[in-house]
Amino acid sequence: MTVESTTERVLRLLALLQRRPSWTAVELAAELGVTDRSVRRDVERLRALGYPVHATAGVGGGYQLGAGTRLPPLLLDDEEAIATAVSLRLAAGGTVAGAGEAALRALAKLDQVMPPRLRAEVRAVYGATETLVGPGVEIDAELLTTLARACRDAVRVRFRYAAPSSATHDGGERERTVEPVRMVSTGRRWYLMAFDVDRDGWRTFRLDRMREVEATTWRFRAREHPDPVAYVQRSVAEAPYRYLARVRLHAPPDRVRELVPPQVGRVEDDRDGWCVLVAGGQDLDWLAVHVARLGFEAEVLEPPELRQAVARLARRLAAMAGPG
Repeated sequence: MTVESTTERVLRLLALLQRRPSWTAVELAAELGVTDRSVRRDVERLRALGYPVHATAGVGGGYQLGAGTRLPPLLLDDEEAIATAVSLRLAAGGTVAGAGEAALRALAKLDQVMPPRLRAEVRAVYGATETLVGPGVEIDAELLTTLARACRDAVRVRFRYAAPSSATHDGGERERTVEPVRMVSTGRRWYLMAFDVDRDGWRTFRLDRMREVEATTWRFRAREHPDPVAYVQRSVAEAPYRYLARVRLHAPPDRVRELVPPQVGRVEDDRDGWCVLVAGGQDLDWLAVHVARLGFEAEVLEPPELRQAVARLARRLAAMAGPG
């Protein structure tokens, strides 16, 4: 076997160890297409390079990539590691368009192998830095990292969840245990799509309402689940509201999506230059005003009460315009 092929296999082994917390020798051998003995030799090569690979004997044992006393050579020096981690934290917070999910995956991997002294430096830099961003809810970077790891490793998460005042008499917190699948950012807020173990169903949770978040050691088998982006959008744009409106608009769907944020409504393709806007609201007059402000020819499909609200709005506007 050539040096190049051995190096490529060792790098593949490193990538596998970063993918999940623990692997058995048999599993690694099957993934790499080699023998258990070759896996042991490759693990020793990683250790010689400075990668802290821990081995656990017995039933259920295996190999695990741990945090070392120094960063492995040929990767990042201290200054580069700190700069990378801080940049990833900012990107995960939504300051880099489209980079949030990839930044979370990279941050989870980097945080796993970063020695404690560098973690402290990163927290110090991040804690002393302010970022000027648009309106939204700030989310603690440690919370993002904890949930990113839990999604990656398929482990249950336990936390206290602050329900909105309308959901409970006292607006208090309740303990929840969930199997996390994916985090979704709408630009203003972060949401977690997860299977709620106690309620036996899929739920959406706002990260800014989560308290005392703890990743447990309970691993779960992945379930068939809805598309996370579509599920979260439907949950935040429709479920919490008293009224759900469906309005046909004479406009290209992409043009309407530019005007309507995903947390406000979703846009369905229709035909012949039309699309359907689905949006929720607590007040019919508010819905009528916002649909009118889009400036497109529109037809209210449902609810019937929204047609009455539109008629009232038209009369008010006509009265404001005056005679002639």
